[in-house]
Amino acid sequence: MEEQRKLDQETPVTGQEETEKKRGRGKKKEQEKRTLGQEILSWVWTILFAVAAALLIRTFICEPVRVDGHSMDDTLADGEIMLVTKFDFSTTWLSLPWQSDEEKENATKWTFFGNPERYDIVICRYPGRGDTNFVKRVVGLPGDTVELRDGYLYINGEKQEEPYINDEYRSGWLNEFSAYTVPEGEYFVMGDHRNNSNDSRSIGPIGRDYIIGHVRTVVFPFNHWRGVK
Repeated sequence: MEEQRKLDQETPVTGQEETEKKRGRGKKKEQEKRTLGQEILSWVWTILFAVAAALLIRTFICEPVRVDGHSMDDTLADGEIMLVTKFDFSTTWLSLPWQSDEEKENATKWTFFGNPERYDIVICRYPGRGDTNFVKRVVGLPGDTVELRDGYLYINGEKQEEPYINDEYRSGWLNEFSAYTVPEGEYFVMGDHRNNSNDSRSIGPIGRDYIIGHVRTVVFPFNHWRGVK
């Protein structure tokens, strides 16, 4: 038996067996290559899915936006990050970052869901400013007559209670504004810092498709986390 085993071990491999082994090794390498390709493709699809999901969330649900400036003092502070919701009302501009302001404004706009209500704080854009975002408060709805007397807001002839306005911000020539009727389909927006805000008093009312989303919450700094009204 021992001699037979030795003979078996010493038996040379035939050409056919060698060919089959080479084929087996070739198939294994080919299988490994296919597996690597499939792995790369899987990562590509994962990244594409993540990007698409992020775009859908920003378009239809919410996105963070940073406050830049003091026009909404004392409701919002410069540098704070707000959570802006899109599921109640929003508009998406189908523009590209490298386009000119005019091209961005002439791009197709998709307006979703409902419309803002009076006193909602919104992220909006201005005619002639491309896709630059502004944060303002809606004070006049389509058809409303808006007026400022001695820094106090009147809507359709009635004085409005505005607890969010610091009385120090009611002074100055910007706080006198003659009665103006907001056209249909447009909205009158102002900053809460009434004497330090570029808003509808100077640029005029803005169309519904210039209103991007609804400011709901301050999420950063974390120690200033709060709802916004």
